[in-house]
Amino acid sequence: MLSEYLEFAETVAREAGALTLEYFLTDSARPEFKGDDTPVTIADRKAEQHIRERISERYPDHQILGEEYGATSGDSDCRWIIDPIDGTKSFVHGVPLYSVLISLEIEGRVEVGCAYFPALDELICAASGLGARWNGKPCSVSDETQLDRAVCAHIDTAYFGKNGKGEPWSRLQKEVYYNAGWCDAYGYLLVATGRAEIMIDPVMEVWDCGPFPPIFREAGGYFGDWSGNDGNIHGGEALATNAALKDEVVAILQDS
Repeated sequence: MLSEYLEFAETVAREAGALTLEYFLTDSARPEFKGDDTPVTIADRKAEQHIRERISERYPDHQILGEEYGATSGDSDCRWIIDPIDGTKSFVHGVPLYSVLISLEIEGRVEVGCAYFPALDELICAASGLGARWNGKPCSVSDETQLDRAVCAHIDTAYFGKNGKGEPWSRLQKEVYYNAGWCDAYGYLLVATGRAEIMIDPVMEVWDCGPFPPIFREAGGYFGDWSGNDGNIHGGEALATNAALKDEVVAILQDS
């Protein structure tokens, strides 16, 4: 059954991604700003509406949680988690690193995840026990063992201080080889495909990270919170690493 869900998620992510491209690099992508000062566009709303309609048609008893339209109930223990455009700030500025995120949580554990980057036509997806695939081919995290040779991707550096996590971030950035501001889901894509070793976020909503627990499990890496709790999508923060560096990175963040 997981293979069916995975195929569905991939198909719908591509459909929603194609819809966003109709607005990308156009005047229609001008944002409104929500109460938390984050942007939202017509593309975010239309993409989420499309994904919700497709889920409701195919799996009418499943629950749905999306960034723009909240939660809907259902009789099933399956819950789809949607971020129609992860990286809306990139999207509205014409930067092609935004993505469509779709995941499926079953009995409280994310078992299927898909992240599609429409402007780049890159897709990474996974389901428990089925491996991780990047553009249709198997992928894995890097085997780098030296932190001083590791690439660390991250969000806007101001977010660390604003969220009370400036000190652990300061410790980590001094230990790695290169700090690169490839933020949002694109940073996690880089780690899962072996092109970076660490991605870190001081603040995270569940829809921002829904696909990544199965992707990193299947790619041989770690995704969870800064304390080393694997698969945690509810911790308000996020960390991804390759397997070799996970314990060392967590220790630095915890100052232990």
